[in-house]
Amino acid sequence: MIKIVKATTHDYKTIQNIAHQTWPIAYGEILSKAQLDYMLDAFYNEEALKDSVANKGHHFILAKEGDETLGFASYEHHYNQKQQTKIHKIYILPETQGKGIGKTLIDFVENVAKESDSAALSLNVNRFNKALHFYQKIGFEIVEEVNIELEHGYLMEDYVMEKPIK
Repeated sequence: MIKIVKATTHDYKTIQNIAHQTWPIAYGEILSKAQLDYMLDAFYNEEALKDSVANKGHHFILAKEGDETLGFASYEHHYNQKQQTKIHKIYILPETQGKGIGKTLIDFVENVAKESDSAALSLNVNRFNKALHFYQKIGFEIVEEVNIELEHGYLMEDYVMEKPIK
């Protein structure tokens, strides 16, 4: 049975390991290896993870089955001072995808978002990411198309998606 637990600083290595296993599969056909490596380092180095929690209000959670961590998510309440909870990250180990773990993580975030008086969940997804269909299937809709410029001329080509909380 999948259990959702709050991540601590002791879990950062696990989060990094999952990101390094999932990103090449999720983005290998979308991004260059150089951009993939740059983004993994920029978003998942220990200082970036600490800063996300300490200064940006992100909460990390883990999906566990027994002692094994199968995936993680991070979210932020009141994103941009709106009545909205933003899912910043959600990644599931490739070999365990399709077993409901992503939906379990999102359901957990939706429940804590309700408690925080959020009216909607939001997330960004790369426009070419196969996960787009998963998000649509569980009730997210595309509300905006954005291009986010990173260092070295790298570009994140995303859809912003939202799901009302009922």
